[in-house]
Amino acid sequence: MGFEKVVVVDGRGHLIGRLASVVAKQLLNGQRVVVVRCELLNVSGSFYRNKLKYFAFLRKRMNSNPSHGPFHFRAPSKILWRTIRGMIPHKTQRGMEALNRLKVFEGVPPPYDKTKRMVVPSALRVLRLKPGRKYASVGRISREVGWKYGDVVEKLETKRKEKSAAYFEAKKKLNALRAKAVGSTQRRSRYFFLFSINKKILKNQIMLQLQP
Repeated sequence: MGFEKVVVVDGRGHLIGRLASVVAKQLLNGQRVVVVRCELLNVSGSFYRNKLKYFAFLRKRMNSNPSHGPFHFRAPSKILWRTIRGMIPHKTQRGMEALNRLKVFEGVPPPYDKTKRMVVPSALRVLRLKPGRKYASVGRISREVGWKYGDVVEKLETKRKEKSAAYFEAKKKLNALRAKAVGSTQRRSRYFFLFSINKKILKNQIMLQLQP
């Protein structure tokens, strides 16, 4: 991942731990990172096993005053954020600044719906997980443990995809018209070039005939 002003990563189809390790390193190096579509992140292992693991995590709390932590985030974006935080020395000044460079979202909110989105090949499930192995969606686990905004995100994503498809169709038509215009311009310029050459030849022949 090269150094850029902001890197927008599409979380769809990435393994959460592998993606978190790559993002954490980039944050510590000074790169600003935005991760979108966190609800489509994957985690290896069956859904049932991961659900049991999360319920075990929910039982870990401070007996005398649970409001002091640990805090159990339900949203997929916050689950990823907490995973990345665990890979950063977040209690130091350097770690705090690194964590401030990170933004995480469910879906693809503006203005990131109009920016180029990257993938991290070393974290993609199709490349890193052996075919046939079980895996689960972070969004599904979140819904099971109390995340209430899955339907809202789905609705907004459907709207975004429809809008994006309409824009892409309009862009294709515009590109076709542009290509057609460029082709006709090139043909016209070739015609004018040949016409000017013929005109010069004709003029030279007339001059030769007029000479005594």
